[in-house]
Amino acid sequence: MQDEVAAKIEAIAARVAASEGMEVVEVAVKGGGAARLVRISIDKPEGVTHGDCESISHQVGTILDVEDVVPGGRYTLEVSSPGVERKLARPGDFVRFQGKKIKVELREPIGGRRNWEGTLASFEDGRVTLETGGQAPLRVALEEIRKASLKFEW
Repeated sequence: MQDEVAAKIEAIAARVAASEGMEVVEVAVKGGGAARLVRISIDKPEGVTHGDCESISHQVGTILDVEDVVPGGRYTLEVSSPGVERKLARPGDFVRFQGKKIKVELREPIGGRRNWEGTLASFEDGRVTLETGGQAPLRVALEEIRKASLKFEW
């Protein structure tokens, strides 16, 4: 049920975000009843401002209420940027962030390791190439990746 609600919310949020020149990175629906949390993460190339979050929150919240998308109608809506260590999930994410440092957790270990860090060298034909420094590049299919994110360097 929550997956179905999250999919409806994501479609609404994506439509609103696109009209404002932004993209939806992630939508999550947590909890239930009065404690239900709807979390939307948005991004744009030049970065997200507080005003962007406020605008998307107002527009999406209005649509969710009018269309009665969230069962029971009681929820907290949270709209934010994905942060400096944003999640990478879609093929476009891996294309957009080529040349950036990332961290990857694999579904199955390669060379005895599930967790890898390095520079995202390329994304071609559904395969991610990660330069790991000194070792041969790691090449894995997107579906072999459990989770991936940018790695912020201090």
